[in-house]
Amino acid sequence: MNQERLYQVLVSPHVSEKGTLLAEVQNQHIFKVASDATKGEVKQAVEELFKVKVEKVRIMNIKGKVKRFGGRLGKRSDLRKAYVTLVEGNDVDFAGVS
Repeated sequence: MNQERLYQVLVSPHVSEKGTLLAEVQNQHIFKVASDATKGEVKQAVEELFKVKVEKVRIMNIKGKVKRFGGRLGKRSDLRKAYVTLVEGNDVDFAGVS
């Protein structure tokens, strides 16, 4: 996979209480990923960008909610998240990425 695609696959880390708990207890990290990203691409991107070994990747699609904004209907954006399980002893350092 070329360097351009690596940066397109991982959109951002998904920071939440659940994500922080998973990172501490089960060594899993959650990332927002591109809508066309595959498990293999996510695994390769995390391994190359963060210099860690990935054990497993699970991907989930979340449909955007339909909400009212005043008198008008609107829809939030759809989201695709990847739960990345790291091999024991590895950890992602978000501050050290260049």
